[in-house]
Amino acid sequence: MTVYLPGVTLTDHTFTVPLDHADPGGRTIEVFAREAVDPARRGNDLPWLLFLQGGPGGKSPRPHAADSWLARALRTHRVLLLDQRGTGRSTPVTANTLTGTDAETAAMLRHFRADAIVADAELIRRELAGDRPWETLGQSYGGFITLTYLSTAPEGLAACYVCGGLAGLGASAEEVYSRTYPRVRAKVDRFFARYPGDSARLDAIADRLRESEVRLPDGDVLSVRRLQSMGMCLGMSDGAEYLHWVLDEAWTGGELSDLFRYEVMTATGFVGNPLYAVMHESIYAQGAATAWAAHRLLPPEFAEDARPLLPTGEMIYPWMFEEIAALRPFRGAAEILAADDSWPNLYDPVRLAANRVPVAAAVYYDDMYVDEGLSTRTAAEVGGVRTWVTNEWEHDGVRVSGERVLARLMDTVTGVYG
Repeated sequence: MTVYLPGVTLTDHTFTVPLDHADPGGRTIEVFAREAVDPARRGNDLPWLLFLQGGPGGKSPRPHAADSWLARALRTHRVLLLDQRGTGRSTPVTANTLTGTDAETAAMLRHFRADAIVADAELIRRELAGDRPWETLGQSYGGFITLTYLSTAPEGLAACYVCGGLAGLGASAEEVYSRTYPRVRAKVDRFFARYPGDSARLDAIADRLRESEVRLPDGDVLSVRRLQSMGMCLGMSDGAEYLHWVLDEAWTGGELSDLFRYEVMTATGFVGNPLYAVMHESIYAQGAATAWAAHRLLPPEFAEDARPLLPTGEMIYPWMFEEIAALRPFRGAAEILAADDSWPNLYDPVRLAANRVPVAAAVYYDDMYVDEGLSTRTAAEVGGVRTWVTNEWEHDGVRVSGERVLARLMDTVTGVYG
């Protein structure tokens, strides 16, 4: 199918790939991708730019027009918006598609990490571009995938752009969360400083949730810890404002409003991206079990009975698989994955140190989700990386900056800043 939007022509592609690339004759799944090109250059021989979405478990953006970073990319490239396996229009992994036992589901999900996504990308590249290397733009988790790509198939890459996604190559889940909780606390403190009344609002809502049962529109009980998880948005450019306005309209006639309960349900329900929760800690797993690291390292100041009540951040906790409808069917598999100590390495430090593929990376100094210290450490450990460390943008800088972030990274690779 081809769709024509202002300034961009979109064409659908579907590819059949092995579930397990080590068993190419076994079970297959489909991976969907959407090609985007400037209509005036549709017939031109343009280099490809593969967009690697954040997540894990996030589908590629659905364009409304040739705007934001896409506008810059389309001036010089043909762009491929990939729905990573299990997301969007690729063969979905949701509560409704699960058919096996918990052990069978966990075994299947081991094939949904960055190494499998890279193998999918290489099959797709050969079909679309032949032996011609392509460029990649990795947002957040897409940067993690980029490092795996550089570790396993650098011959497929001409250049890489990374936005808020230089993972710590050897960082365990414990190290990641020990660094992340203080960054979350800093964001929460800034949020309360900007909106001083919202701390009392959160405390009042928590008191009500303890006094009497409150249900969300889908029937889930709203717990205090689920309320705290609304803080996941605070690392985005509009996150503080979003959370403030949700809290501002939390009450109607002395009761929690329908609008508030609906907003909490949609913001914390994982209906469209259950893989985000199921696979989240596994993106840090290399040769060791994560064992619910975020839960184990939860500081006392973030306890659900603490005052002031503090929102949490980009952490996944075991209770979510009990309390959230879209995640309950994954509970047994999630426990198996958390206990798994046989995860293979995602990065090859030796190969990365010798990397010759140009990599330009935006590192957001105040990033709540990807630690700036780990990112700059990785930049020093990987050959060919040039970083731009900035506090001008939050984690979603490539999206909200218009063309500026991607243009800066592209200029870095072509030598304007190098």
